[in-house]
Amino acid sequence: MKNVLNLRILLALMLSLTMIGCKRSSSSNESRATGWNINDKKGGFQYNNKYQGQEASPGLVFVEGGTFTMGKVQDDPMHDWNNTPNQQHVQSFYMDETEVTNKMYLEYLDYLKRTYPPDDPSYRLIYEGALPDTLVWRNRLGYSEMMTENYLRHPGYGEYPVVGVTWIQAVEFANWRTDRVNEMNLAEAGYLERDVMYSDQISADSNFNTDTYINAPTETYGGNSELLEGGRRKPQTNAAGEPLNVYATRETGIISPKYRLPSEVEWEYAALGLSELRSYNAIRGRKKYPWSGQYTRSGARKTKGDQLANFKQGKGDYGGIAGWSDDGADITNAVMSYEPNDFGLYDMAGNVAEWVADVYRPIIDDEFSDFNYYRGNVYTKNAINEDGTVKVVTSADIVYDTLSNGKIVARNLPGEILQVPIDENETYQRTNFDKSDNRNFRDGDKRSSRQYSNSFSEDDENKVSETSKMYNSPQNKITTDSSGNMIKQYDKSNDRTSLINDNVRVYKGGSWKDRAYWIDPAQRRYFPQDMATDYIGFRCAMSRVGSKSETKNKSRN
Repeated sequence: MKNVLNLRILLALMLSLTMIGCKRSSSSNESRATGWNINDKKGGFQYNNKYQGQEASPGLVFVEGGTFTMGKVQDDPMHDWNNTPNQQHVQSFYMDETEVTNKMYLEYLDYLKRTYPPDDPSYRLIYEGALPDTLVWRNRLGYSEMMTENYLRHPGYGEYPVVGVTWIQAVEFANWRTDRVNEMNLAEAGYLERDVMYSDQISADSNFNTDTYINAPTETYGGNSELLEGGRRKPQTNAAGEPLNVYATRETGIISPKYRLPSEVEWEYAALGLSELRSYNAIRGRKKYPWSGQYTRSGARKTKGDQLANFKQGKGDYGGIAGWSDDGADITNAVMSYEPNDFGLYDMAGNVAEWVADVYRPIIDDEFSDFNYYRGNVYTKNAINEDGTVKVVTSADIVYDTLSNGKIVARNLPGEILQVPIDENETYQRTNFDKSDNRNFRDGDKRSSRQYSNSFSEDDENKVSETSKMYNSPQNKITTDSSGNMIKQYDKSNDRTSLINDNVRVYKGGSWKDRAYWIDPAQRRYFPQDMATDYIGFRCAMSRVGSKSETKNKSRN
């Protein structure tokens, strides 16, 4: 009898615990801070409690971050103070599976042409400023008019990487891509009119910009409520009958982070694909290339002897003997023509070299930063009108920049929020940054510039001539006369000692035009950000928000 009584008490206790557990699980929308309801139909705080984690945006693959040795090159015969090994940690991110192709870039040009018609004098320079330089294919002692005329637009080259694109143009493409993907995400979630991307109401003064939608949603599409509020979401109101959740916010998780160029440390980490060499918390062995082994040819039985990348084999040899080509290409090759690395990334060696975000300096200052290293931060903020609202750029506000090569590009576009440098309101009493432009931080000044002299004392440094400074690059000038004609003035000084300045950017990876030495992911070179070549392309990246890994239950091994 006593045992029966004990059993009944135990069952009652288990039942009560189950009810308590059910009660707790059913109140997932209850705030642990206040006990108030979240996402209540009556109003109050709205938040996406069902967020399942970031999904890869179009074209991207996941790269789980970690620690690695940056700048460790297999061959460094020049010892040129350019590849000092240093340990860095990289946060998880996403990267384009392939280089941006001609077809992808033509989609961008098509959008610009429809939105900012080049036959309108007000917008002509927007489209022209985005056009790749097809003349990069010309060679004074070689016939290349076929590539000049066809490489960008002919469908035969549609899946080939775009070239002739400056670093500035690559950044603008990434910005445009961010807006188009978020526009699609919001339309699919029902916040915007269905298929708004194809609407004939899209124009220079009626278009979508991600930052504008977040900060001033009613000014998106020039305030066109038909596009902004014509989605299929059911209207919601609070207890007072006021509209609720009309516009998506960052809290919804629908708006993705920005597409951008990868930093140098991200690109090198992704290219190496060291995951296959990991043993517990150490890297066993070294990798010279994105693939395993020390050679450029495959050792696998089915593909034995095949080249694993597209690069210059030797003098006068860009592809091999006809009928059995060494690498299947003479200039660039279609993306995905070679096997991907362990992250699933194609052509991280060969085909085209790639722009990365960083301003070039010979030294990576790992003593100051060894986490997500990046040189090139220029901090800005939203311009504010007198009434406290953000200032959205209109067609009358477009500002153009004249580049060092004389080309003109738009600095901003209608629909964007005007950006201005940060000031003391953001920097006062801060310890982590104190000015807007940080490209030259801890480099190029008295304390850090390398002087080509026998003495480095402060007194002697003041006496050293300009010719000894490392970043004493040529300063060509472009001015405009009273008639609007451009006057190009070349720097003819014989005292220049370097081509390095704040406007040269790093590019990584070898190309179809480079020997195997340059396809080592750790090798680094630089090129002016406003100039283009026939061997530099690019791919985009995106930051990972939330967890470091995509898998919740991860083996410690």
